[in-house]
Amino acid sequence: ALAITTPARAVVIDSRQEWFRNAKAGLFLHWGMRTSPAYLGKDASAWEARVTADGWNANYWVDEAIKLHASYLVLASFHSRLGYVRTWPSQIPGSPRTQRDFLGELIAAAKARGLKVILYMTDDPQWHNETGVESLDSAAYSAYKGRSIDLTTRDGFGEFSYDNFFEVMQNYPDLAGFWIDNDNAYWETHNLYGQIRQIRPTWLLSNNNENTPIMDTVSHEQKTGMTPDYDYAAATWVPLPQKQEADFKLAGGWWYNGTNPVVDRRLSIGRYMSTAGSSINALIAEGAQHGGRFPSELESFNNFIDGYLDQIWESIGGTEGGGYMYGGLQPGSAPNGAFLYTTISKADPNIHYIHVITRPSGSTLSLRDSGYKVTAVTNLRTGASMNFSQGNGSLTITGISSWDSYDTVFRVVTAGKLFVYPQSSMIATASASASGHPAPSLVDGNYSTYWDSNTTVPVS
Repeated sequence: ALAITTPARAVVIDSRQEWFRNAKAGLFLHWGMRTSPAYLGKDASAWEARVTADGWNANYWVDEAIKLHASYLVLASFHSRLGYVRTWPSQIPGSPRTQRDFLGELIAAAKARGLKVILYMTDDPQWHNETGVESLDSAAYSAYKGRSIDLTTRDGFGEFSYDNFFEVMQNYPDLAGFWIDNDNAYWETHNLYGQIRQIRPTWLLSNNNENTPIMDTVSHEQKTGMTPDYDYAAATWVPLPQKQEADFKLAGGWWYNGTNPVVDRRLSIGRYMSTAGSSINALIAEGAQHGGRFPSELESFNNFIDGYLDQIWESIGGTEGGGYMYGGLQPGSAPNGAFLYTTISKADPNIHYIHVITRPSGSTLSLRDSGYKVTAVTNLRTGASMNFSQGNGSLTITGISSWDSYDTVFRVVTAGKLFVYPQSSMIATASASASGHPAPSLVDGNYSTYWDSNTTVPVS
């Protein structure tokens, strides 16, 4: 009966997303049987014994997430290249599964500290014998289902993973949702997402690199090649107000590969501020060892950024990205080689923050003021008042004698947007328009309405 329910309609903003929209970061945990050194095969018992012997404790991951000022953790163990291991007891045969309930322990530990857990789910069987050792057990799953099913095919694996979605929904009501790595035709034809919405309407659905309408958010994986290199938001492509996530490796691989990778603090902090300044969540991937511990270089970064963010958290937590649909000063390139992001307080639209990631040459910073009347500027870390002036549409801060190595933050107080034309004075006309999308939608101040030319070319 569930399989023939009406598919749920896409909703850009929903109450279930509130906690996620208030979050700024998450901790992405790729951890499984092919964590180094790899444990291969269809049986997870030897790996589970190693994990327990090495002292795995869910509270460690929660502690490290809190250092990142993260609000949630995403657990990726049922992963195509980590041995397809389900780190929870399962009644469904077909891939490795543990007797110890690592997922349940993590959910409980996170809940006790006010954090959420989202579970990664894969649709991809192609790496089932990447090492020459088979990870999937088609015979066992076929016996369980009463008919022949090949788990190494997309349809067969789609049915197997489909069953696992329902088992998890039944057994873990305190889970916060699913992080889904792309899509599977079996899921679509059997209305998986509509059923998730019915059974767990408060759960979040996130999709990797694909803007599936029913999903709450799109997660953009490991974008590189931007200028500057930390400008992660420049590589995302989903418009506000839809929520986005940026998932990237802090250092090294997605999962622990036996090395102790050095973290580029400039790049990592720049990415964090790029996402915060664009109302995007940063999902930071750190590869844990079998016992759960991160390599010392990753631990060192987590310890560093904990105190670093504490000093400036008011400019990140409780804010939206500036310069887009929420108002705020203009981000991006600024004179004399500067590059910056801005944020705006959700509680007070007259409180703004400037995050200078690349400092300008000299002691002066200038940026477009977006029509705001500025009344005060202070250095957020030191509390020192800054000299400033306004003119020709720009705010100029002078006499800056100290720049932070990674992010110099200024707190800007304004008296509202005074230097703008009133919305009521603007008109728009067009020589062609689609029904329901007239030209005045260009200037009505509403981001959810728009003009459409009705495929007419040329159009004025």
